[in-house]
Amino acid sequence: MSDASIPSPSASGGKRTPRKAFSLFSLSRQHSALSATILLGVSSLLSGLLGLVRQKYIAHVFGAGHVTDAYNAAFQLPDMINYFLVGGVASITLVNILSRFREAGDDEGADRALSIVLLGMTAVLSAGILLAELFAPLYTRTFFGGLDPETAALCTHLTRILLPAQLFLFAGGVLASRLLVRKIFLYQAITPLVYNLFIILGGVLLSSRFGIDSLAFGVLAGAFLGSTLLNAVGALRSGLRFYPVLNLRHPAFREWLKLSLPLMIGVSLAMADKWILAHYAAADTGGISRLTNAKAFFNAPFVVVGAAAGAASLPFFSTLFAKGRLSDFNEAVSRAISRLLSVAFLLTAWMCALSIPVIDLLRGGSYTPADALSTASYFTIFSLSLALWSAQGIYARAFYAARNTLTPAISGTAVTFLSIPIYALLFHRLGINGLAIASDLGILAHTLILAILLHRAHLVSLLSLEYRELSLALLAAGLSWLGASTVVRLVPHSIGHGGDVLIISVASLVWAALALLVLQLSGSKLIDQLRIRKTA
Repeated sequence: MSDASIPSPSASGGKRTPRKAFSLFSLSRQHSALSATILLGVSSLLSGLLGLVRQKYIAHVFGAGHVTDAYNAAFQLPDMINYFLVGGVASITLVNILSRFREAGDDEGADRALSIVLLGMTAVLSAGILLAELFAPLYTRTFFGGLDPETAALCTHLTRILLPAQLFLFAGGVLASRLLVRKIFLYQAITPLVYNLFIILGGVLLSSRFGIDSLAFGVLAGAFLGSTLLNAVGALRSGLRFYPVLNLRHPAFREWLKLSLPLMIGVSLAMADKWILAHYAAADTGGISRLTNAKAFFNAPFVVVGAAAGAASLPFFSTLFAKGRLSDFNEAVSRAISRLLSVAFLLTAWMCALSIPVIDLLRGGSYTPADALSTASYFTIFSLSLALWSAQGIYARAFYAARNTLTPAISGTAVTFLSIPIYALLFHRLGINGLAIASDLGILAHTLILAILLHRAHLVSLLSLEYRELSLALLAAGLSWLGASTVVRLVPHSIGHGGDVLIISVASLVWAALALLVLQLSGSKLIDQLRIRKTA
């Protein structure tokens, strides 16, 4: 785009017009790193809210007990099948390959590569799912030995319903890679909204007839409509030409397999954490459900801060690396990490200060006050690791953009296996609170190792981080936490959710005011940086 095509500040008054704002939601809009982050951030916020509505509905109707433990545990085997057979990140590794074809102007080669990966791995994944359907009872008995026979049988039943959803998620991920390479993010933004919406609809419309099965049916519908169908429409609109070729010896398939194989063999703690938590929590009735709820509330801000930025960053990191602009690559990753950490520090202060009134919103129906209090405790511990979860996603994508999946796979596997004894020790000493602490310690080790390895590989220097800004953000986070937590202690907590909303509102205002005041008085550039990027 030429400079002449960019409206001057005088022509537009320096303001974003409604037409420009709505252009973010154009089906064919090619996004910048900033607009993609904004779009996916909005999507993640809405998806997070829908996710909280989903958890509130499930908690209210089904509580935290045997039935919800079985439902939450039923996701583990399908997730493992997806992770170990296709690396769980089909679109991440495929984006690098398709980016190279696109840089060479070979759209036909890119479409042929996508088609071959899609058909080849659909066949492999289908076989894996059939085997998993057969051996689901053995898996449940082995991995969830703490479940009683009735809960274990229900877990197996729900697992078998959920397994086919992995095919839909995989196909959607492959098709989405074509859109990501073209910087088209709207379909990816809509996918989680549709997924969460159909889980809720499944429960509301079918729970009276099918019970907890209704949620599993909603998962299937959401995965097919929100992932496969939606991304297929987007890919076809972008000009995809599908080639019905099954050729596992094709160079593009071999390259994809070479990149993905370390991710299939390796075990990242970012994925294994939930498996380990569920394994040990199965010994405590309702433990899996309460941990899942705590993670769901933790993920609501995480997907806005970390996941959205990580998803938006990969295509841009890949482009910089493919062009050999290593200095710009280092700067882009370090800048993203610094700003993510700064924002995460501030959000962690809010989450820790308001954990009890926020989680108390779950209380009601079959979800008891004791359930809510335990969940708030886990949520507070998880909140301390928000910055780490956000940073590790960016660091991992920096490796993927550099076409190096082996190093993070080896380091992730080592951290995971070394962490398991810590999970076990802390669980036996401190119960489920110990599991949450072990989760934080594990992701700390995982993030630090990724950062050090990138530094030693001369890809992303640790010296490039904006340490002054990080220090000021920490100061603002500490003082805003002190103010917000004081409000939580002093404001009368009336019975009912109205009191929770009042406390959350007042404490949030105090938190925001103190954070902004400290950042302004300390001379932090964070606010100005975000404002400049917003109006750029």
